[in-house]
Amino acid sequence: MVDQVTGQDGAAPAGEEHAFSAEVGRLLDLVVHALYSEREIFLRELVANAADATDRRRFEALTDAARTLPEDAKVRIDPDKDARRLTISDDGAGMSKDELARNLGTIARSGTRAFGQELEKQKPEDLPKDRPSLIGQFGVGFYAAFMVADHVDVVSRRAGSDEAWRWSSDGKGGFTLSPATRERPGTDIILHIKEDADEFLDAWRLEAIVRKWADHIVWPITIRRDGEDAPANVGTALWRKPRSEVTEDQLNDFYRHVSHNFDTPWATLHWHAEGTIDFTALLFIPGSRPFEFGEQVRDSRVRLHVRRMFITDDAALLPSWLRFVQGVVDTEDLPLNVSREMLQATPVLARIRKAVTNRVLNELRTRAKDAESYAGFWENFGPVLKEGVWDDAEYRTDLAGLARFRSSAVEGWTTLAEYVSRLKDGQEAIYYLTGDNPDTLPASPQLEGFRARGIEVLLLSDPVDSFWPERLGTFEGKALRSVSQGHADLEKFATAEEETGPRADLDVLLPALKTALGEAVSDVRGTNRLVGSAVVLSAAGQGPDLQLQRLLRRSGQAVPDLAPVLEVNATHPLVRDLAERVARGESVRDIALILLDIARIQDGESPKDPAGFASRLTATLTRAADVAAS
Repeated sequence: MVDQVTGQDGAAPAGEEHAFSAEVGRLLDLVVHALYSEREIFLRELVANAADATDRRRFEALTDAARTLPEDAKVRIDPDKDARRLTISDDGAGMSKDELARNLGTIARSGTRAFGQELEKQKPEDLPKDRPSLIGQFGVGFYAAFMVADHVDVVSRRAGSDEAWRWSSDGKGGFTLSPATRERPGTDIILHIKEDADEFLDAWRLEAIVRKWADHIVWPITIRRDGEDAPANVGTALWRKPRSEVTEDQLNDFYRHVSHNFDTPWATLHWHAEGTIDFTALLFIPGSRPFEFGEQVRDSRVRLHVRRMFITDDAALLPSWLRFVQGVVDTEDLPLNVSREMLQATPVLARIRKAVTNRVLNELRTRAKDAESYAGFWENFGPVLKEGVWDDAEYRTDLAGLARFRSSAVEGWTTLAEYVSRLKDGQEAIYYLTGDNPDTLPASPQLEGFRARGIEVLLLSDPVDSFWPERLGTFEGKALRSVSQGHADLEKFATAEEETGPRADLDVLLPALKTALGEAVSDVRGTNRLVGSAVVLSAAGQGPDLQLQRLLRRSGQAVPDLAPVLEVNATHPLVRDLAERVARGESVRDIALILLDIARIQDGESPKDPAGFASRLTATLTRAADVAAS
């Protein structure tokens, strides 16, 4: 099939010398050295061109029987290690001498693009139903071959002609055109591989590249291995099939292929969008949380295809708070040209992003109606979705409506809307408590005053929960407020515990505790939000609450050493006893320090001085035992 293109000494045969156009002279070095971030992309470009040429010939054969495709039409890749030569062959439309000069001699010229423009001139009713989908632009992409080859030969025979021509170039000053022979119409691209590109002569490496970049090109792709042509691609763009023609097994297999997971998807979204933009999408929401998911990679990895051809998985087709979604988006509205690596700036891609994001959110709203199923999804990916409440103003309200929370008042998960429906008369805020451990939050002393008054509190234990409530601000007109900042609100709601029983004389006790604790606290004050506990900590002033301060310190961020406020329960027996001791002139320093450390432990912290805490607690218990014994 492939014409011998070099003589005994390896030099290209003599022929007509042509200089590259000025555009090629200026841009070829950029294409070779700076255009693509991965050298392996050259194979994607050449395979795309080959598949496009085959598609073009199939279309031309509809009106010209002389151009009919052979039944075994395919793209063949043939590595020859001994000759250091890699050949990509197709049975496509081929090129004449003039087309070789035009299409490969001017970087801005594209045979494929010109063909597409010709199609656009025709009336829609004159076009056949199986109009070809043109994959590549033969201009810029072809020159990627020079990233791995120091010399390239193209042998091509135009379908419907008996004449073949050879295009030869080292990618520098120009190219040579000379007569050639080829058994049947089509094109051979022969790359004479550079010394540092041996990997592209290995059949297994080539197959991996095809699987990655061109697995779903509809034309068969084969790689010559051990004297035989072995299949290298699946050859079916599953996402382009009607949903009714795709089985669940096929969908699950494809999901595992793109996600590298082993579960089955919780949700599958398969649709074709038409209108101002045209694209097909096949997306999956995993059924389980991937190992080590969430913190390492925050970018969406949905794959972008253009006319079935994989372009990148780094186009940010979904926001980071939907990064758990896997799959493919394939569009007809983007070109396969130099701009593929500058996709972030294209308005077409921005519209696709918005459409895909809205479609995923609509799916989540629909599936949220099945509370049991949605609970499983939320446990897997809820923390990620809540990131959007923090950093995405456009979708903040939508995501707040999709969020689920544990609560001090109900079993299972609840929503913000359901919380609002249960508000007490006169309650103007949605209260929440943040912490590290969801199992210990329900027993937090921070809840005592709210629980005693029948006020519901949302229990938040994900790291992001310390951030997003501030950004959301309100929901359905109700402010979100941390319980550590909501103690003043409790004055409006009386409890039986507050109205009966003796109380400590705080006017006597509080100054003594402030003196005993010194700079360890910013203030000591009484509180009405405790029932069974003696003390509780709260943040000083209007700064970040204590949980947020801890998170910031763990992440290595500089946080001012803000001393907390110690709040004391005037109705607690221990507090009353301390007040009486102060009134008798006794020192309460050791017990005050113990109470501060107890408050820290209740709040999920460790004592600042564990040894001192243990020593003081042991001494206090010993004295209590001696008193009891006497």
